[in-house]
Amino acid sequence: MDERRAYNALRAVLHALRDRLTLEETAQFGAQLPTFVRGVYYEGWDPTHTPLRKRDAESFLAQIRAAFKRTQPAVDAGTVARAVFRVIEERISHGEIEHIKSLLPARIRQFWSEDVSGIRNAG
Repeated sequence: MDERRAYNALRAVLHALRDRLTLEETAQFGAQLPTFVRGVYYEGWDPTHTPLRKRDAESFLAQIRAAFKRTQPAVDAGTVARAVFRVIEERISHGEIEHIKSLLPARIRQFWSEDVSGIRNAG
C-alpha cells in the first residue's frame, strides 16, 4: 500500500472510531496515540456532533468507504479497519483497547483482534 492510501486508511478508521465514542473516551484514547497519529485522529473533529447516533457496523464501514470514494471506490472497508486496528493495538495499552472495544457494538468489535495481548507477545 502506498503512503497516501495508508494515511487515508489510518485517518478514515480513526475518524470512524472517534465519531462513535463519548467525549471522555475520545480524549482518553487520543491521549495514548503517538503525536502525529493524535493529530490525524483529531483532525476536523467537531465534538458537538459526537457520538454519532448510528453506531452500527454498516454505518461504520460506510464512513470508511466514503474516505476512499474518489481514489479507490471498491475498497474493502472491513479489511482496512482490521489493518488499522492491528497497527493501533501495537501502540495502545491492552487495557485501553479492551475498554474501547467494550464500548462498541459487537459488529464493530469484530474488526479488532480477539486477543490484543497475544499480538503484543508474538512480536
